[in-house]
Amino acid sequence: MEPVRAKKHLGQHFLKDENVARKIVDSLTMPGSAVLEIGPGTGVLTKHLLKLPIEKFLAIDLDWDSIPYLKTTFPEAADSFIEGDFLKIPIDDLFPGNFSVIGNFPYNISTQILFRVLENRNRVPEVVGMFQKEVAERIAAPPGSKTYGIMSVLLQAWFDIEYLFTVSADVFVPPPKVQSAVIRLKRNQVESLGCDEKLFVSIVKTAFNQRRKTLRNALKSFRFSPDAALEELLTKRAERLGVEEFVYITNRVVEAD
Repeated sequence: MEPVRAKKHLGQHFLKDENVARKIVDSLTMPGSAVLEIGPGTGVLTKHLLKLPIEKFLAIDLDWDSIPYLKTTFPEAADSFIEGDFLKIPIDDLFPGNFSVIGNFPYNISTQILFRVLENRNRVPEVVGMFQKEVAERIAAPPGSKTYGIMSVLLQAWFDIEYLFTVSADVFVPPPKVQSAVIRLKRNQVESLGCDEKLFVSIVKTAFNQRRKTLRNALKSFRFSPDAALEELLTKRAERLGVEEFVYITNRVVEAD
């Protein structure tokens, strides 16, 4: 078959470096019984994933050219390839239980992929993914960092996140205009945040949407039951607080306007 051409509207940049591909797949520490590859493209990760002892492997791609190419290239796994949209397809249609996620993610939907993972956090023990470097740094950033933000807090509430390695633009076809990076997310032991989780998300988003202000000013739309610890937290800016401190603030809310 003709090789698959990268499509700009799908945000595709195909990885061509075998060593990088192997390194990404090797970063998956617990493939377990089920793995989903998102955006397999030309199969550069797929060929290494198919060598792993995975009971159920699936690869999903929106690209109508990619799926026939993959089925022809890997005939032994032809039934594993699905043309579809991970952001829309019902998860139960893919796997009945838990599954790990891996991929050279299309940069234009990479954060949406992680929010879908977040929605299904109790079924996804691990994610290994390629992101735009700036996005990867933001996700993995600790409190106090300039890049620490909404995604950092929401994902770090449920996952331990490691920035694994940087990837240069010249290992892709076509090369992106930015550097890339691979990160790993592992589901932590948290079963509940110990607060109203919808309110927690609202507090975090409101705080960072006015990140230059102190929390006392950024969170004016909320009424709190004050105490000394809360008063101290409200003098800080959002980027200085970790997950536990945002949980504490959430639990001091009396009502929101």
